[in-house]
Amino acid sequence: MAALAKLPVRMTVREFLAWEPGDDARYELVDGIPHAMAPGSNIHAYLQNELGRLIGNHLRDRRTNCDVLANPGVVPHLMSAHNVRVPDLGVTCTPLASGQATLAQPVLLIEILSPSNQEHTWANVRAYASIQSVQEIAVIDSTRIAAEVLRRTADGGWPEEPAPVADGVLRLASIGFEVTLADLYARTGLTP
Repeated sequence: MAALAKLPVRMTVREFLAWEPGDDARYELVDGIPHAMAPGSNIHAYLQNELGRLIGNHLRDRRTNCDVLANPGVVPHLMSAHNVRVPDLGVTCTPLASGQATLAQPVLLIEILSPSNQEHTWANVRAYASIQSVQEIAVIDSTRIAAEVLRRTADGGWPEEPAPVADGVLRLASIGFEVTLADLYARTGLTP
């Protein structure tokens, strides 16, 4: 906590990316203030890994120029000088660059929703919607078999509410990917 006490009142993205807190915690920058990120549950970690693996294999099999990354830093358009958010997964179709600290032009961002992080997750979703390149935002539940997707509309806007996955198939149009929720959650022991 001593490292946090010495921080500027409102840290910039540049200061945040150069900052070394001296602990093993992961942080994201929210409106100029570093927030420690608690580790997720085993189910959270499993869903993040499984979905990342499935999307990665899909992108490789289709020979796209896109990549999926776990826990990438993304900079929302709104208040961009003071925010670096960290989704569970992000997909970009922009080549990765050595030394790059944040994900360039993400097209898809995915959050795993846990009971302890709901408010923070939905705040991040609102921030992600301000990123011009983002076409979809998926929120995967870690306590029951359920998912919701926000998809940019034809006019470039966003719907007022996320669409729940009602037919049991998670479709991510931005990358031409789909998986049944039954398959995604198969080893979790969760129910709808």
